[in-house]
Amino acid sequence: MTQFGLETAIADRSCYDHAVTRFREARIVLPTFAQLAEPALVPAETRAALAGVDPDAADPRNLFRVHWYNDATRRGQGALPEYVVLPEALTGIKAKIVVALGDRFPMIHAHKVLAAYACLAPRIVTGQFDPTRHKALWPSTGNYCRGGVAISRIMNCHGVAILPAGMSDERFHWLERWVVDPADIIRTPGTESNVKEIYDACAVLSKDPAHVVLNQFSEFGNYLSHYAVTGRALGHIFETLRAADPSLRLSAFVSATGSAGTLGAGDWLKDRHGARIVAAEALECPTMLYNGFGEHNIQGIGDKHIPLIHNVTNTDVAVAVSDRATDQLFVLFNTEPGRALLRARGVGEAVLAALPHFGLSSICNVLAAIKTAKTLDLGAHDVIVTVATDGAALYGSEIPKAKVKHFGGSFDAAQAAEAFARHLIGASTEHVLPMGPVERRRIFNLGYFTWVEQQGVSLADFEARRDQAFWRGLRALLPLWDAMIAEFNGRTGLA
Repeated sequence: MTQFGLETAIADRSCYDHAVTRFREARIVLPTFAQLAEPALVPAETRAALAGVDPDAADPRNLFRVHWYNDATRRGQGALPEYVVLPEALTGIKAKIVVALGDRFPMIHAHKVLAAYACLAPRIVTGQFDPTRHKALWPSTGNYCRGGVAISRIMNCHGVAILPAGMSDERFHWLERWVVDPADIIRTPGTESNVKEIYDACAVLSKDPAHVVLNQFSEFGNYLSHYAVTGRALGHIFETLRAADPSLRLSAFVSATGSAGTLGAGDWLKDRHGARIVAAEALECPTMLYNGFGEHNIQGIGDKHIPLIHNVTNTDVAVAVSDRATDQLFVLFNTEPGRALLRARGVGEAVLAALPHFGLSSICNVLAAIKTAKTLDLGAHDVIVTVATDGAALYGSEIPKAKVKHFGGSFDAAQAAEAFARHLIGASTEHVLPMGPVERRRIFNLGYFTWVEQQGVSLADFEARRDQAFWRGLRALLPLWDAMIAEFNGRTGLA
């Protein structure tokens, strides 16, 4: 499994030595995964130095902000991750939906920067990536490649973004400011659903030995970072809520599949709190539910295949959400007619202020949580935790498109009321699949066609992932990587 970044020893001493020299010269210190999971472990002098660092600057000290505990200014650190509890007035259900806000992360305003760090850092400290000669290729549908370019730049490496040409304008504008060369933005055909086209581009580029593909869909560092860092952060939020109300129980964790990295947090929450794990996808491309295919606009979730790092046999529910709903609610949440309607319905100002921090996939997560709560008959003592992976700032160009597509070019009070009634209060239990052994086996088997037939993963490596012992074994890598990060920092002389 070395092709998936799972080394625990130095693979190439010359690569390692070059990286040590480069990081020493650039004064780059790497945080451990334990520090990202619990930022209070970061040395006080390092945290103090961050006060003067712009969270959007290409400054290596921002590596120590790649966690969930940044405050609303993104300059300070809170005792808890920033989150919002959605009220019944908005969701129409009594169960509490708790949403952690991912746009507090540095540089890209999205939590994918954590996954990018988790894929590159282990390769640096195990001598698999030489920043003096390798280029890091970051295939994704938007946020992960932005995170990869940001992490590459502040780690003094060369990053290349590979993403579909049809993604939001804001993604490309950001990339144009951060890449070393305009040629480092590679546009592939299609939109959110065209993941294979990204893989095809990587297959061509990887023929150059200087190109290292860091594929979020198959890099287990992505899964492990969310297990250890995101899972712990979400658990901290729930434990704080339960301390105030001991009757609460963590009934589910919801995340759109995407690369399936964020779903790794569900394994942590299931281990400690018994939460069910809910994977969401677009109804227009219902791969898990119906072996389906198609196009959609829930940007950031990927589809038409089952990611290699998706722990399918530990997933409890699959849910499909329509991009018609996410598009329309995005307009509702970010226009005055929508806000006026919600205010009249009794949604408080604090929640209204949080809604612009929900991007399209974030709204998908909320809708999947509502559908799950109705299917499982959850009540006032049940908590569903999910994440807003990014915010509305990345999708401003989508509002006029959605108005034309769904509302005839305008958006008024009547249209706001209809969207609210249909997609929030009227969210149904259709396209929700509680998963037993048969459903898990079917969805797991779908991955064969991508990973074994197309991408050349050995059948033995593919099959090993059926057993939960495989996933538990992966978690032993984290302390080993942390020890190697500490050793690497020591060799640079900057620890």
